[in-house]
Amino acid sequence: MGINFSFFVVLGLVLVAFLGSSAGLTFFFGVIVPYVAVLVFFAGIVYRVLKWAASPVPFSIPTTAGQQKSLDWVKPNRFDNPTTKGEVVVRMLLEILLFRSLFRNTKLELREGPKVLYQWEKWLWLAGLLFHWSFFIVFVRHLRFFMEPVPFFIKAIEGADSFLQVGLPVLYMTDVVLLAAVTYLFIRRVVMPSVRYISLPADYFPLFLIFALALTGVLMRYFTKTDVVGVKEMAMGWVTFNPTVPEGIGSIFYIHLFLVSVLFAYFPFSKLMHLGGIFLSPTRNLPNNTRMEHYDNPWNYPVKVHTYDEYEEEFREKMIEAGLPVEKE
Repeated sequence: MGINFSFFVVLGLVLVAFLGSSAGLTFFFGVIVPYVAVLVFFAGIVYRVLKWAASPVPFSIPTTAGQQKSLDWVKPNRFDNPTTKGEVVVRMLLEILLFRSLFRNTKLELREGPKVLYQWEKWLWLAGLLFHWSFFIVFVRHLRFFMEPVPFFIKAIEGADSFLQVGLPVLYMTDVVLLAAVTYLFIRRVVMPSVRYISLPADYFPLFLIFALALTGVLMRYFTKTDVVGVKEMAMGWVTFNPTVPEGIGSIFYIHLFLVSVLFAYFPFSKLMHLGGIFLSPTRNLPNNTRMEHYDNPWNYPVKVHTYDEYEEEFREKMIEAGLPVEKE
């Protein structure tokens, strides 16, 4: 159900862009939709981040996966159980750049016997890592359309991405890797019963959307030969707030652009927002130093207390009459 719904939604988006651009609504799909999508993107991210930042953290709850710092002769695991801010920074970098916690993931299987078997699950880690890094590199490469002159680091990334040149136009490795990684993640979600059981349309829709986005990009670059000069002119018009819609840009470009716009608008309100949530996760960004430092619960509020001295001062005579011991005679 979730697969069919997500597939037809993405197919509907493709048809809407194709029919709209073919009907002459190029200004709508080339200017209005991208501006609205970017506005929703930034407004949604600001809203989500501020909402997360305003949420109190009542307890120190970092996820630990190693020995905590204790006695001098006990070797601690500094990055799986950090106790200082510097160690937390290193842990966050390893998590964000290399998906370290996913690398440690294991798969459990119940074999005949009965026998419980644990196995490394490295294919998911590799596919996730390749997918995210490929998507990031593709995004950075596209910045050349929005800058004039093109910065040297973008040219360097393009050169490294295309050093295995196969014919013309130049083949970018990330184009192939991105499609392969998305395909693997989709097949894994469909083939594995345990993963398929918990999958929702919110899991399938981003996969179909990103796959369609990458596929239209590959078709434009290697097969249909889109007017790159016109695309550059349109992109520079966006960033200079002087939008223009050049002639001769085919419908496939507007399909690609519309899918990018949908992804931008959908991003802040979806599971894809883990890109920002990882930085605000108390299970990752807090040191495990509760043995060394007192942690104040931000939900605590001033409470009027009645100490024993005050209690005895108030009821001393009655306590003496009742034969109860008192500290002050």
